[in-house]
Amino acid sequence: MPRPITATIHLSALKHNYAIAKKFSGSAKVWAVVKANAYGHGLAPALRAFADADGLALVEVDGAVKIRESGWQKPLMLLEGFFHASDLALVQQHRIDVAVHCHEQIDLLEQAHLTPPVEAGHRINVHLKVNSGMNRLGFKPAEITRAYQRLVAMQSIHVVDLMMHFANADDEFNPVLPVAEQIRRFNEAHRLLGNTLETSLANSAATLLNRAVKNDWVRAGIMLYGGSPSRAAAADFGLLPGMTLASELIAIQSLEAGESIGYGSRFIATRAMRIGVVACGYADGYPRHAMDGTPVLVNGVRTRMVGRVSMDMITVDVTDIADAKVGSAVTLWGRGLPVDDVAQASDTIGYELMCAIAQRVQIIVDE
Repeated sequence: MPRPITATIHLSALKHNYAIAKKFSGSAKVWAVVKANAYGHGLAPALRAFADADGLALVEVDGAVKIRESGWQKPLMLLEGFFHASDLALVQQHRIDVAVHCHEQIDLLEQAHLTPPVEAGHRINVHLKVNSGMNRLGFKPAEITRAYQRLVAMQSIHVVDLMMHFANADDEFNPVLPVAEQIRRFNEAHRLLGNTLETSLANSAATLLNRAVKNDWVRAGIMLYGGSPSRAAAADFGLLPGMTLASELIAIQSLEAGESIGYGSRFIATRAMRIGVVACGYADGYPRHAMDGTPVLVNGVRTRMVGRVSMDMITVDVTDIADAKVGSAVTLWGRGLPVDDVAQASDTIGYELMCAIAQRVQIIVDE
């Protein structure tokens, strides 16, 4: 029998969350973002769940090729574009759209001397990225005209739209870089190109929180998997958890007041306690820096983690759960326990927890 830790992927929840994304996006089309192995949920389940998506977006070239080889025929985009000249043959062969965010990428396109396609439909679709203040990727408005001119001069390239990424979509009036300022800079770049290209601005946070943001394509990421991109709970938007990480109790220890638990003896009992040992640790993707009090469900009852996370185990307080015993069901996050609650207690974000699921965890796909 395998070790009793599983990550169950709920296809019905993923489909439901995509429907929520469509609802919040109005008339815009929706990219379902499936980077990082679909945020830890697996590309194969994601392809099934997002079969109705207008397009799929990710950052891994090999993942994009796998998606095409699986039969996906609709738009497919690399959010960071290509990384090496050797990627371009795959991009053209498999009709993969690319973001272009720097002159070095345009240099590679020019130097590649790609064979002009027989049909316009086989040109490489480029999504030109604007740096509107986040200062990671993209051309500043003053640079956008030159970048665009270089791209459209190549017969093998078709510029599809103008895109950007919000730094503070969950903090609309951020004093350093408010949403409105990024939109202003983006609109300046769009105007310089004649306001003719389609646009893509909104990520999950902008889609859910800033309905006034107008774009032709929305890039939905964390919301598809049931995580919240803001301080609001995912359930407030009608989102459902796409993954449940579950395990079992593999031992019960009885402690007296003054006894400690685990490495570093971080937690010391102040009364007589029953401690459940769970088959889940940082080697499974559970955050090692989770603190005492991080929520856990045992037999459906919410309790707390106590003691330091180790490689293969965590310890939880089952003092007040009378029916807790070896074999009792444990939910680390998912149905009944939002991943964002665990993330907040661990001083991280739900994205990291989902993406960190280890290879040794058994994946179960639930229709």
